[in-house]
Amino acid sequence: MARVTKIDNALQKRFSYKKKNTNTNKQLVTYFLIVCEGEKTEPNYFKKFPKKVGKVIYDIQFEGGGISTTKVVEKAMELREKSNQKFDSVWAVFDKDSFKSNLFNSAILKAKANKIKCAWSNEAFELWYLLHFHNRITAMDRDEYKKAIENAVNDKIEKKKTIFKYKKNDPNMYLLLGKFGDQNLAIKWAKKLNSINEGENFANYNPSTQVYKLVEELNGNSVEFNNEIIKKYNNGQ
Repeated sequence: MARVTKIDNALQKRFSYKKKNTNTNKQLVTYFLIVCEGEKTEPNYFKKFPKKVGKVIYDIQFEGGGISTTKVVEKAMELREKSNQKFDSVWAVFDKDSFKSNLFNSAILKAKANKIKCAWSNEAFELWYLLHFHNRITAMDRDEYKKAIENAVNDKIEKKKTIFKYKKNDPNMYLLLGKFGDQNLAIKWAKKLNSINEGENFANYNPSTQVYKLVEELNGNSVEFNNEIIKKYNNGQ
């Protein structure tokens, strides 16, 4: 069962755009629907993105982990259709974890066929965290990420009296990564990992993460997405 949480001003992007052949600046607001497989880790991270002026956005969290990757995509489709809000960008966030390869691949293909964007990670969402510190290019088991993240953060802490211990549901990971890590490097290295993968056997792309695509949209740095929004506005949508 999904829990729907209204988050004022949390995951909306507003920017000024001057329409062609006019001198008027138009404030454009984009609405995101983000459906997460994880109960706490992913929702807590995305909630911490810088607040923008706006009305309301929905962040969907599932009660407990273990829901299948396909169900995440189906829930995103269902919520998009039932909502009175017209979303500009709809995302399904899930990991490879221990799910069977065919189910993982099928979920990504189903999302694509239904215009749902996927911020998937193989094997775990924590790969995105680790890329803020290291260009990780070899496969890792999900249980290895905890220690790797702890080592990366502790190497950056000057006062060694403070020892960082990673917790999956830590609500401060976005802020911590901003302080000790480098999001721009994470995006760069995630793109590099993505560039070497071909075909549709996504389960074999380890390590790999598409989270950077959602992050770029939320930051207002996705040229493709921004152009799409401007095109909608110019067409009167």
